[in-house]
Amino acid sequence: MAADVLSAEGMRVDLYDAMPSVGRKFLMAGKGGLNLSHAEPAEQFLNRYGDRSRNVEPWLAAFGVDDLRAWARALGVETYVGSSGRIFPTDMKAAPLLRAWLHRLRAQGVKFHVRHRWLGWRDDGALRFATPAGEVQVDADAVVLALGGGSWAKLGSDGAWVPVLEASGVAVARLRPANCGFDVGWSPFFRDKFAGQPVKSVAASFGGVTRRGEFVVTEHGVEGGLIYALSAALRDAIEREGHADLEMDLLPDQSVERVAAEARHPRGSRSLSSHLQSRLGLKGVKLGLLNECAARSEGGVPPRLTLETLAPDIKSLELRLLSPRPLDEAISSAGGVRFETLDENLMLRDRPGAFCAGEMLDWEAPTGGYLLTACLASGRAAGHGVMA
Repeated sequence: MAADVLSAEGMRVDLYDAMPSVGRKFLMAGKGGLNLSHAEPAEQFLNRYGDRSRNVEPWLAAFGVDDLRAWARALGVETYVGSSGRIFPTDMKAAPLLRAWLHRLRAQGVKFHVRHRWLGWRDDGALRFATPAGEVQVDADAVVLALGGGSWAKLGSDGAWVPVLEASGVAVARLRPANCGFDVGWSPFFRDKFAGQPVKSVAASFGGVTRRGEFVVTEHGVEGGLIYALSAALRDAIEREGHADLEMDLLPDQSVERVAAEARHPRGSRSLSSHLQSRLGLKGVKLGLLNECAARSEGGVPPRLTLETLAPDIKSLELRLLSPRPLDEAISSAGGVRFETLDENLMLRDRPGAFCAGEMLDWEAPTGGYLLTACLASGRAAGHGVMA
């Protein structure tokens, strides 16, 4: 986006990418339909950035949701708002938008250099790049670094820039997994029987926040949209306390009184599992979770489910999360270049002419289009910063 802004103003722009082709991570984002942004009130949208809302606000004020849709439209790609509020290209594909964007950049004079991995600066300020033919140096009046976080090493976002910037005196917050799954100490029986199965139509609560949706039981624990929505708070709690207890409502459309009444209904000769399936529709992996996670005795053995504890367990089942999954498995990363080291134009205070943008900055957001919107908006802000 910085290259787009600068080249449109007639500036000479060279774009360097460590990968064999440009925009691979953008294409990967399109595998789920390319969720560009989210249609919701501006204040609610901004709050998605948590503690960094104040830092992100100027980017979004200059390039918000409507601006992003207009930008895509100018490239020949129409967008629409889905039932969940998420904004997608009408064809649900990333490739047409990327092709049109690259075509415009070339038409504006941007030169592309692939397989060029940035190594830092020489003592005289020249940029260093590793290439298949060996190291090359480039003199530039300004550089915009958009090196990504640390969660997609195979697509170039491996965090290798962190020690380079730190060696140059730039303060960098430790990269941590964001929008990630978590490890759970499943019993062998539960893991073998239910790993890979989705848990649908549930609610999860943590830290006073409740979200509805679905998640997937994995061999190691849990992952999926509902988990990602709460992952930042869960990750931080685990760092403080060593674990986080996520509260699950397995039947969010039914009150605890209704659940209790149905559970107490005479079941005759039927087993409890058959009774719960018949009266409450509780079966499969949800029933497995109930048996796996219901309050355990001091010996760690789940007690037999009783009618007295059944309704509270169904409506507020406690799932203990032990640790976030590794950074490279995460959808995105938290941490990065601290805003205190940048001026209002996203230029490094101690290195004039060097700007930073995108996920390499110290902010995070949930999935739902918020990541991509802020990345594009910050790139635009850095481009304008170069011209300031």
